Amino acid sequence: MLYWIGLVITWIGALGIIGIGLAYLAKNAGNAAGFGLPTSPAPDARGWWQVKGIRDVTTGLLLIVFTFAARDQLALLVLVLALIPIGDMLIILTNGGNRKTAFAIHGATALAMLVAAGLLTA
Repeated sequence: MLYWIGLVITWIGALGIIGIGLAYLAKNAGNAAGFGLPTSPAPDARGWWQVKGIRDVTTGLLLIVFTFAARDQLALLVLVLALIPIGDMLIILTNGGNRKTAFAIHGATALAMLVAAGLLTA
């Protein structure tokens, strides 16, 4: 039962981050503002949003693929991928960004991923 809870958390995260990534690929200014950094990139630097979009979509797809192709390695993948929201949180905190967003979005995501990884080993 615990394994299945971990799997559900993983799928929710995978689908959610794919959606966020697609919004960044569309250069959604609302998404960029919600990331937590103090300013959004200038219009000529918005290609950086797409870099994040590709990263997010790829992360979600990796989780889905591992669910089917390498389920025995899924917990390890989730554990390693938890470094992404931890890194995002640290980037926001060290660049004068919104502390509330850093912890509530990125910190909570990392925590959920760590919990999911633990449950997937059950």
